[in-house]
Amino acid sequence: MMSVEKHYKKRYEESNTPWDIGKPDFNLVRTVTKMPIRPCKALDIGCGTGDNSIWLSQNNFDVIGVDTSEIAIQKAIEKASRVNVKCNFIVIDFLTNRIGGGPFGFAFDRGCFHSFDSDEGRIMFTENVAAHLEKDGLWLSILGNADEQRDGPGPPQRTARDIVNSVEPYFEILSLVSSYFGSSRPNPPRAWVCLMRKRRFA
Repeated sequence: MMSVEKHYKKRYEESNTPWDIGKPDFNLVRTVTKMPIRPCKALDIGCGTGDNSIWLSQNNFDVIGVDTSEIAIQKAIEKASRVNVKCNFIVIDFLTNRIGGGPFGFAFDRGCFHSFDSDEGRIMFTENVAAHLEKDGLWLSILGNADEQRDGPGPPQRTARDIVNSVEPYFEILSLVSSYFGSSRPNPPRAWVCLMRKRRFA
């Protein structure tokens, strides 16, 4: 079976990236501005071509964006240069490497956490997010929602129980909201928007 890392690298090589919408996901924008989440060191996990990282940087976050795809990171660097935004983009596997520059006050992923089919895989991802965050650091994850009934292709779907089972005991869930992915599609896929705070003992 192809690893998650190789799967996404192959998708970028084939230009098969429907999640790359050319703008920040509105769920990120709404959550950061509504909470509000104060500017801090931020880690964008699976940053893709950088739209969410760039938006965070434009709003005074000190951002490191990581992805396993060289193609995605090169596009992210070019985008940031065009709009004169300072972001640090790195080609690296988040699961097997410690990202320098931390600890971070805020971690964000859009479609990474949900890529793991097993509880064990999602727990491993959760542990690594917690390891990169400072005490009381926040993690915002946007992931596929299993409440959506569909026949065609789309992002992996997870239940609310999948999320809770995977993030306990490392994170306190502050909010879990049913939404949909920011998308260029007429009928965007359903999503969970989950904001969590690192527990002090994690």
